[in-house]
Amino acid sequence: MIMKILSLDLGTTTGWAVADGTLPIVSGTINFKSGRFEGGGMRFLRFRQWLAEIHQIQGGFDALYFEEVRRHIGTDAAHVYGGLMAHLTAWCEEQNIAYQGVPVGTIKKHATGKGNAKKDVMIDAARKRGHSPKDDNEADAIALMYWAKEQNGVLL
Repeated sequence: MIMKILSLDLGTTTGWAVADGTLPIVSGTINFKSGRFEGGGMRFLRFRQWLAEIHQIQGGFDALYFEEVRRHIGTDAAHVYGGLMAHLTAWCEEQNIAYQGVPVGTIKKHATGKGNAKKDVMIDAARKRGHSPKDDNEADAIALMYWAKEQNGVLL
């Protein structure tokens, strides 16, 4: 089955990966840090603009998966994640794109065999599959992509 998928590790620095059944996984990170002279909502507007751009560049998506975080260390991180997730799910509804949150432990266990794998272990797991992630955000998006492709029967 050929299916175009976008996977995201949501956060101020968002990791992303795109793939289908015909091309290798393409991945990266994008920063949504608020600028010094910006209002608090600008990061979310930039996020929605980026979603629209990658959607257009890639010719659309059949499905979108994001890392579902249930616990945050800080209040600010929780607020950023919640805002990004709200905009993401609303955007997917507008575009009629299926979306699903996948628990962090599920992604880590699929990638490493351990549901509580540390960041460096996730980066190593991506490298073992032939990728060169810039950081743990990109590594997590890559790991999520492999999970999503397997769940959807997309050939790797």
